Amino acid sequence: MELNNMTMEIFSKLEQQWLSTLTTTITTTADTKKNKILSIDGGGTSAFIAATFLVHLEQTLQTKTSDTTARIVDFFDIVAGTGVGAILAVLITAADSAGRPKFSAAEVEQFLINNRGKMFKPIKSGLLRGRSRRRCSAASLAKLLRETFGNKTLKDTCKPLLVPCYNTSISAPFVFSRAAANASGITTLDFELWKVCCAAIATPSIFEPFEIVSVEGKTSFTAVDGGIVMNNPAAVAVTHVLHNKVEFPEVNGVKDLMVLSLGNGTMKCRGSSERWSGKTMAENVVDAAVDGVSETVDQMLGNAFSGNRNDYVRIQANGLGGSGLMTKEEVLKERGIESTAFGAKRLLSETNADRIESFVQRLVNASPKSSLPPSPHKPLIPLLDGR
Repeated sequence: MELNNMTMEIFSKLEQQWLSTLTTTITTTADTKKNKILSIDGGGTSAFIAATFLVHLEQTLQTKTSDTTARIVDFFDIVAGTGVGAILAVLITAADSAGRPKFSAAEVEQFLINNRGKMFKPIKSGLLRGRSRRRCSAASLAKLLRETFGNKTLKDTCKPLLVPCYNTSISAPFVFSRAAANASGITTLDFELWKVCCAAIATPSIFEPFEIVSVEGKTSFTAVDGGIVMNNPAAVAVTHVLHNKVEFPEVNGVKDLMVLSLGNGTMKCRGSSERWSGKTMAENVVDAAVDGVSETVDQMLGNAFSGNRNDYVRIQANGLGGSGLMTKEEVLKERGIESTAFGAKRLLSETNADRIESFVQRLVNASPKSSLPPSPHKPLIPLLDGR
């Protein structure tokens, strides 16, 4: 991440030369016609980072629109999430009986705080079952999610939803989507939301694989966390929108898209201090691979949107100010990082909060009115407490 001045100058010149041929050929689409994508990374117990970004995003939307009932999904056309990011994505898109989001971003953050012990309840082991190991109770997580979402399915979301997992039955990725659940003539790809979340967060080193069955019982497989292969679901979301002509008929290329990708921090930012040796090495390799997937996707999309860089914004906590866990304030005040061509990183002058606010201004200018039914927001405290 720390490049000397000469190396940075070389990267900058290469990028400028590479992009110079694009500036005269790329045409942009007005923001009002662009389809807006929100992507949320996985990240295990560090989900507070993405939740912090979501809260700031929604609060800024409310401030700029002078509407305290405004919700994130009023301004995005599709939401994708992997791992614990999938739980965040499902929470902000799950609809109430009026077609409005059940949860505000602040409530989603509070959900994580109130229920962290239930989501990641350690399994006891040892002679007197008094010693905890890293593995957590899948039953405790499933109970909480079932009570939170009830019998709602992929069809019961305010906006299109994408949630990747890994299908161990055929050794291939699988993406839950509202589009597949609603597909004409197909009745086998609708799943209950609580099951989707259980499948998405079944990290092998923490939870047991999850046996998922569709609503009508005809589709079933063994699922583990999609973060293994798609920790950053932004590329999946972009590909889905580019090829889904039913829900996005006007999209013909990335010039028709705006993407906000929220990270959950790098391995360093999650406070990992294990050595790359002994019993912990395998776990570190997995963590590094997951981070590598996220960074690779960021690099790919940075290149894809290089002709109009402002249409792809990646918000990530990188821990450049020090090591260990970061506070909410530090995450928002940290200077942003942007991928450049040829694998380099650019440290920006704007903070993560500044970049979110700039993106919000474009969202508000493009979509001044909600695309969802208006409805006063009603807090769902029982659900947030997990009862």
